[in-house]
Amino acid sequence: MGASVQSLALRSVARQIADALPPTVEEVVLTGSVSRGVADDLSDIEMLIVSEGERDLAECFAHAAACGLTDLGTWGRQDVPSKRVSGYHGGVPIELIWWSRSTAESALDAVFAGEPSATADAIAHGIALRTSGLLARWQARLREYPDELARIRIEEAALKWGGFHAAGLLTLLRPRERLALLEWMVDDASRVVSIVFALNRVWQPSLKRLPDRVAVLSSKPRELAPRIEEALTEPDARRALLVMTELQLETLALVPDGPNVDRARTWLQAGRRILERSGAGEVDPRTERPSRA
Repeated sequence: MGASVQSLALRSVARQIADALPPTVEEVVLTGSVSRGVADDLSDIEMLIVSEGERDLAECFAHAAACGLTDLGTWGRQDVPSKRVSGYHGGVPIELIWWSRSTAESALDAVFAGEPSATADAIAHGIALRTSGLLARWQARLREYPDELARIRIEEAALKWGGFHAAGLLTLLRPRERLALLEWMVDDASRVVSIVFALNRVWQPSLKRLPDRVAVLSSKPRELAPRIEEALTEPDARRALLVMTELQLETLALVPDGPNVDRARTWLQAGRRILERSGAGEVDPRTERPSRA
């Protein structure tokens, strides 16, 4: 399928910005939904800008202004090698991330060392608007997703599920604990997504547009994205937690055995039984003990 009309329009704006950058910029990579061709009316333009040496934030602001960006700002920590500049170009929101060449190489090395990051996905789908050959070399490196890295990521994602009594899940069913419940389940959902992408040897993206991103994966639980949505929006706390727990179990049934995975399977099975019993009145969720009714 070809790029959306909005993607093509925003690529033209990105090209104007790239062409206006100084010659010292070695690499300009268009990333995000625009590079993947799925931009819509809410999409912004995200670009990675790479120079040989590190630049300070004031210099990045000056270059952005020279490219026609207005209403400049920044976000995140400022005492790090990455410099971030936001702004508008003709009313289009823009996000520019400035890296030195060494910062870019370190970020890619960190991906292969197992550090959770959307960097690999962004670069793998990036489009070069100016290049010295770096993007092609990075993308060639990303074509292989090492089996050992997949194993590490799956084991790390499963680490949370176990190590305390599964009846502890019932503490999330107390009245007025919706925030704690959602905090728990959002983390669970993120871990499920991490496992699924690692299982498929696909670099994990952000959680935006999840239904589209998982649709192309061959190995995944049934109705992955809809069930996450169901769990996070279900008003009944017990039912919400049960939906998520069953999704976790189905996900772990797809992956190879491992210390954390094996423990998580056992723990989640116990948790599912406890949640089912609590719904049947066999466990009192207020005390986590068998009901005497």
